[in-house]
Amino acid sequence: MKKRVLALVMSTAMIASVLTACGGKNDTPAQDTNSNTTNNDAPAADSANNDAPAADSANNDAPAADSAGDDAAADNSNVDYGTGEITIWVAENVQTFTQNQIKAFQEANPQYAGYTVTVEPVGEGDAATNMITDVEGGADIYGFAQDQLARLVSSGAIMPVVGDYATWVAEQNDAGAAAAAVVGGTTYAFPITSDNGYFMYYDKSVVTDPTSLDQIVKDCEAAGKGFYMEINSGWYQPAFFFGAGCTLTYDADDAGNFTACNTDYASDKGLAALKAIINLHKSPAFVNGSAASNATNFAAIIDGTWDAEAIKGVLGDNYACAKLPKFTVDGTDYQLGGFGGFKLLGVKPQTDANKMQVCMAMAQFLSSEETQLARYKEVSWGPSNVAAQQSSDVQADEALSALAEQLAETIPQGQYPNDYWSLATALGDSVIAGEYDNASDDELMAVLQEFQSTCQSYAQ
Repeated sequence: MKKRVLALVMSTAMIASVLTACGGKNDTPAQDTNSNTTNNDAPAADSANNDAPAADSANNDAPAADSAGDDAAADNSNVDYGTGEITIWVAENVQTFTQNQIKAFQEANPQYAGYTVTVEPVGEGDAATNMITDVEGGADIYGFAQDQLARLVSSGAIMPVVGDYATWVAEQNDAGAAAAAVVGGTTYAFPITSDNGYFMYYDKSVVTDPTSLDQIVKDCEAAGKGFYMEINSGWYQPAFFFGAGCTLTYDADDAGNFTACNTDYASDKGLAALKAIINLHKSPAFVNGSAASNATNFAAIIDGTWDAEAIKGVLGDNYACAKLPKFTVDGTDYQLGGFGGFKLLGVKPQTDANKMQVCMAMAQFLSSEETQLARYKEVSWGPSNVAAQQSSDVQADEALSALAEQLAETIPQGQYPNDYWSLATALGDSVIAGEYDNASDDELMAVLQEFQSTCQSYAQ
């Protein structure tokens, strides 16, 4: 807590001071200490996905002022930020890319060249846990999945992004990504992707109307093809409940303990969602699953960008993508929703004001429009930067375009108790087993009430 308060005070004061500070220009050349280790170009299958290299895009004389497309920090090219060491953690498949970007950034910004930067391969799934376990020994800048932000804040492992930097984050990124970087009204991170979620891949020679779940299922049945969706997953299952207008989120205290469960599954909205899941399960075309590697003879599958190439290989010229369809229950249409996910960059609280400014400048640069576009070209990670999203290359990516449309219908995935995921699986398994095929509305409401009460018990 002490470090977090110090970081907030220092970041507010220092961001103001560096805008007016002046001093001798540091012409020390950038030290190329970053070793080129294995570079895995495959998209991160977990939830990660997308952005690429642009050595020249680092050419700016302020902390990413030019290449970041903003004056988040004034021209500090004459400020001497001294020397030091900075460690950056990123996923292995962007390690070499990040090394090259930082090297170019330091060459273009000699005021930051006195720092030796080491880029290490630590995936988004491990970075947050490692930081929380040992803040002091953790990286100065690190990538992580947005659902870990609350934990990082409560453990004092991440410093606030304030002033013009916070304004820059809000203005440069799509609304979902910008919101994912905020806790309690304070921005804590720099978004770098907006590409973790799910949408629909389909065979356009079979599916006649990708906007209607009922029609898609009918088309699949007529063609003897499968419709794949993982309804016993706490990640995919909420597409129905959130689409019907339900809520299921958790509040946590500074210690990371869950203090409240905000949910209304036991409602008419929840009943509509559960009925839709049951109706889908009853179709002979339905197959419970979401991995392209395990799918056979399908005409539609709810999946993510990480499986785009595999599905292209299966569907060939009939390959198509779309946001999730609408489902109909008792004459009312609902748009399938669900979770969205984003990758963020955080900066560890710093006690040295100069190093803090250098870390902020580097994090901003690594999340800038040019760097996100370069990263997309390198490893296909989908940009969160709104200008990058409008580039011809990104727009031509059918999977990313479909996901971008779907993310507008989702909520960022926050933190959930481990037991929630097991509970959602159990609900889906019961549907798949046919336990509710002939249940009355009252019986289904009782199922939802039990589910809701159990979710709430995890926060007591």
